[in-house]
Amino acid sequence: MTTVVSTRPAAPASAADQRADRPPRPERRAGLLLTAPFFVIYLLFLVGPLLVGVVLSFFNATTVKSGLGDWVGLSNYREVVTDPLFWDALWHSVLFTLLTTPPLVVLALVAAVLASRVRRGRLFYRLAFFAPYVVPSSVVALIFLWMYTPEIGLIPKVFGAVGLPVPDFIGSTSGGWTAVTLMTLWWTFGFNFVLYTAAIQDVPPDVYEAAAIDGASPWQQIRHITVPLLGRTTSLVLILQILASLKVFDQIYLLLAGGPNQSTRPVIEYIYDTGFTSYRGGYGAAATMVYFVIIVAISAAWYGLRRRRAAGAAA
Repeated sequence: MTTVVSTRPAAPASAADQRADRPPRPERRAGLLLTAPFFVIYLLFLVGPLLVGVVLSFFNATTVKSGLGDWVGLSNYREVVTDPLFWDALWHSVLFTLLTTPPLVVLALVAAVLASRVRRGRLFYRLAFFAPYVVPSSVVALIFLWMYTPEIGLIPKVFGAVGLPVPDFIGSTSGGWTAVTLMTLWWTFGFNFVLYTAAIQDVPPDVYEAAAIDGASPWQQIRHITVPLLGRTTSLVLILQILASLKVFDQIYLLLAGGPNQSTRPVIEYIYDTGFTSYRGGYGAAATMVYFVIIVAISAAWYGLRRRRAAGAAA
C-alpha cells in the first residue's frame, strides 16, 4: 500500500509576522542615526548637483554670470542630439572603452592568478601591481608625456634601438589612441587586480588539493577551477570597467587635450569644453543629462541580462 503525502506551499507571512521580523524600534533608530551622515553627504554632493543640472539644462545659463538665464525648454537637448561633435565625442568614448576594457580585465585576471601562485615575494608582486593605481593622473600623464616625446623620450629611443619605426604618439590619431591606451593599462589595472585577488582568496584550498590528487596540472586547475569560480567577479569587473572607461577624461585631456584636431576628445571633455570654455552652462548640463541617460541605460541593460541569466541558471 502506497501512502501519498501531499505537501502544501507555505502560507505567505502575515503582516503581523513581518512586523515581528523587524528589529526593535531603538535599533532601527540607531541604524538611521549611523547612516544619516552618509545620506546627508549623498544628497548634498550627488543628488543635489544632479537636480541642479536638470534645472540648468532647461535654461540658457552661462558660467560667467549668476542666475539661470532665459527659459529655453528642450532647445538645449535638441541641439545636443543634433550636434555631430557630440556624437563624435560619444564614439571616442566608446572606442576608448573597446580598446581598454578587454585588456584591463584579462591582464588583471592573469596578474592575480600569477600572484596567487608564486611562493615567494607574493606581497611584493601584489604591491607592485597595485601601486600605479594610487598615483595621481597628472603625475602619470607627465611621466608618459616624457616617455612619448620624440627624439628624447624613452619609448622612441627603444623603438629606434631595435630598428622599428617610431609612432607619432602625440601628433597622430592612431598614435594618440595607442599612447592613451598603454598609459591607462599601466595606471588603472591595479583596481581590477585587487578585486580578482580577493575573489581568488575565497576559493577553498581543498578544491585545488583534490584536483591535484586527481592529477590536474596547475594550468588545468586554473582553467577548470579558478576561472569558472571567478565568473561573478568577472561580471562585476567587466561592468565596472565599462562604466569607468565611458567616463574617461583625465588621461586624454592631460596627455592629448583631445587632439590632434579633437580626434580623441571624449564626451566628458566635450561637456567640459562647452560648459567651461564656451561658457554655455545650460547646454553643458543638457549634454551631461543625455550622457547620464545613456550610461544608466547601459547599466540597466547589464542588470537585466544578469537577472535573466541568474533566472535561467536557477531554472
